[in-house]
Amino acid sequence: MTETEFVFVYSTFPDTESAKLVAERLVGERLAACVNIYPPMISIYEWQEKLDVAHEVAVFIKTRRVLADRVIHIAQGAHPYSTPCFLVLPIDGGNDDYIAWARKQTRSEPA
Repeated sequence: MTETEFVFVYSTFPDTESAKLVAERLVGERLAACVNIYPPMISIYEWQEKLDVAHEVAVFIKTRRVLADRVIHIAQGAHPYSTPCFLVLPIDGGNDDYIAWARKQTRSEPA
């Protein structure tokens, strides 16, 4: 495994339902091996010069680095926010059997 073959694409969604729709599409199209949707959290940020507090869910999309741009493109198109967060975080290693499984679950290049 090259150290940066796999990445997490991190995002937040306003609710579990919208996150699940994106997750199911990404996994179904083999653009992600797995998507973890974390329980509600509180996000505090400034938006349009106003302090905002929102309940959101965090999403970690496990994918190949070569697929990250395609993952973001698809997820952004289905995202309910006008300016969603998408961050690509490197995965520097992991257990060989899991990495082998993730390779089998994902495409080796974007469609």
